[in-house]
Amino acid sequence: MSKISVVICDDQPLIVSSLKLILETDPQISVVGTAENGEQGVALVTELNPSVVLMDIQMPQLDGIAATSRISRDTDTKVVVLTTFNRDDYLFDALDAGASGFLLKNTDPETLITAVHQVAAGHGLLSPEVTLKLIRHRSAPAEAAPDADGQDLLSALTERELQVLTELAKGKNNQEIAAVLSLSEATVKTHLSNLLAKLHLRDRVQGVLFAHRVGLIQ
Repeated sequence: MSKISVVICDDQPLIVSSLKLILETDPQISVVGTAENGEQGVALVTELNPSVVLMDIQMPQLDGIAATSRISRDTDTKVVVLTTFNRDDYLFDALDAGASGFLLKNTDPETLITAVHQVAAGHGLLSPEVTLKLIRHRSAPAEAAPDADGQDLLSALTERELQVLTELAKGKNNQEIAAVLSLSEATVKTHLSNLLAKLHLRDRVQGVLFAHRVGLIQ
């Protein structure tokens, strides 16, 4: 099995060193580069094409949100945003920019390693707490009307795929979706893979965002 290659992008050397030490306790993870600002991070990701980049938000030259947007648009590398600040605007901006995960820097080492594995496998990382924040944000009265183009894309889904997407948008993992719909986890994974391909989405995090954007969950 090939290793998961990771780039760390953070302007605090102590944070970079700590993250590197934590990640490399896992023999399946290799930190292949580090960057101290968003511009360097984008350049390094473009050069090395890592599996995952851990991205700080507040950095000089180019902040983590803008860097995430460029990486998500121009490369296949998955982005996990790491921040000290548990701010809703950071969360929503990061996910809208294409991040596949969002973690606080005080996350325990085991959770960080698990997150890298999950995101590298294309599953995304959206905790129940984050999902609840997302639901409240997307359901706010000032939110724009459901996206018409997104509604058209929904019509391409089968009934079962639509059911899987609906349960995903409620914050359920594959095991919970399987239990609700009386399916095997393998079948849920297949439906999830198919619906993400039809909707032109990168991972399950983007699936949750899409579902709320089109008004699938109110």
